[in-house]
Amino acid sequence: MTTTFAVRTDQDIQRDVLAELDWDAQTRPTEIGVTVADGVVTLTGQVDSYARRWAAERCAHRVRGVRAVASDLDVELPVTDERTDADIAIAASRALEWDSFVPAERLDLTVADGWVMLRGEVEYGFQRRTAERELRRLRGVRGVTNLVEVRPPTPPSDEQNRRDLQRVLFRRTGTERVEVRVSGDTVVLDGVVRSWWQREEAERAAWATPGVREVHARIVVAG
Repeated sequence: MTTTFAVRTDQDIQRDVLAELDWDAQTRPTEIGVTVADGVVTLTGQVDSYARRWAAERCAHRVRGVRAVASDLDVELPVTDERTDADIAIAASRALEWDSFVPAERLDLTVADGWVMLRGEVEYGFQRRTAERELRRLRGVRGVTNLVEVRPPTPPSDEQNRRDLQRVLFRRTGTERVEVRVSGDTVVLDGVVRSWWQREEAERAAWATPGVREVHARIVVAG
């Protein structure tokens, strides 16, 4: 059986990104402008928190046909949300310490003008992402630069990681239609799945692979 996919125009993508922004309770679509050229989405405007900016970017990435997202959103904090760098540093340190999945003792952070710089080493990519997620939610944060390195104790070979991840994907999603490629700290996922749940589960599994720092999910959802 051959599956065909209709080509999506920039107008189709723009319409769906705007609809996704309107649907997501974490975004305010009236604050955000959306333009699309050759499948690349550009977001413009001004939002009142880094968390809201990140939510808008995630909305755009979720839309079928989007090749990349360029975010030109400015973060302009309301007066009531402004915090000193010292206050943000204290809150950030506590947030990392309270998350049981983050090895806070192996991480260092610096705050300048509301921008948080995170450094250190972790064993898994999901720990790196979890640490950043905790920080971008904090009030007063204008942005996060994540320089954390992913270094497992004994790095497995690319082929071993590929085989292990392929087995995990089948065990969790029941599909063999996702192709896995591993090159050093990067995983590329290609293929077709029947639901967004399967696509997101594949991404989660990839991020939990030892030594992985980047995941490129090129999986198409086709019911």
